[in-house]
Amino acid sequence: MPGIITVGLDGTDPALAAADWAADEAERRGASLRLVHAWKWGPVDVVHGADRAVEEDWVRRALNEARARVAETHPDLHVTTEVLDGDPVPSLVAEASRSEVLALGSRGYGTLTGYLVGSVSLHVLRQANGPVVVVREPARPAARPGPAEVVVGVEDPGRDGGAVLRFAFEAAAGRGVPLRTVHAWSLPASVGWSPASLYVADQANDLEQVEKAALGDLLKPWREAYPQVEVVEHCEFGSASQILLSSGDRADLVVVGRRDHGEGMRRLGSVTHAVLHHATTPVAVVPHD
Repeated sequence: MPGIITVGLDGTDPALAAADWAADEAERRGASLRLVHAWKWGPVDVVHGADRAVEEDWVRRALNEARARVAETHPDLHVTTEVLDGDPVPSLVAEASRSEVLALGSRGYGTLTGYLVGSVSLHVLRQANGPVVVVREPARPAARPGPAEVVVGVEDPGRDGGAVLRFAFEAAAGRGVPLRTVHAWSLPASVGWSPASLYVADQANDLEQVEKAALGDLLKPWREAYPQVEVVEHCEFGSASQILLSSGDRADLVVVGRRDHGEGMRRLGSVTHAVLHHATTPVAVVPHD
């Protein structure tokens, strides 16, 4: 049975860019495309007029226009549309659970006047049980120098794996591009407190070798499971967000994880926040197992 790629629409250009990206992804996976618009009418909602019929007509026209847009470039793709009667966040979180991927547009206003990811998207990203991809307009950016690739952030080679790496390897395999696995490391407090111990560690190069070995061990079974994917191991000392953003400049997709800390403790880490707000390419946020 084919899977479903879902797009949350809201009538904005970034949402249409998300629909473009999702149509490409659905065709690549042999999945169907689902276009949804979560909408709850109330007498205080006067964005498009206080009349319910008028606003509902606008919502349905936005869905139909997005469907027609997709049909122009993907005529053989199976596409369905639906108006979801409910608040956007819980409605889209539910859609993420029934879909292979949920795609959302970035509605922010820039680094000076506000976040690059809207509040609805951030709430959905924190709560979704499945992968959510945030797409910034345009969905098909100009060609970047060098070969295309998928980039995945590996926070802790001793713990990471499962859903995040599976999503990244499948994305690279489906696109036929290399997968760059990025692990940024820093000095533990036990080494950094003493200039003498820092000098010894630097001379022996022990810490860097340990980090590289851990990354290699983590990736070994994934290399065997996806022999068609060229894997680039990128292990570097420094700021995780800066290194990941720098690597993502040449990526078709950047994949990061979201680690839950018990019931009611779902949050986005600082690195994931930085990538979402500053990356110029689509970003997939995948909950860890």
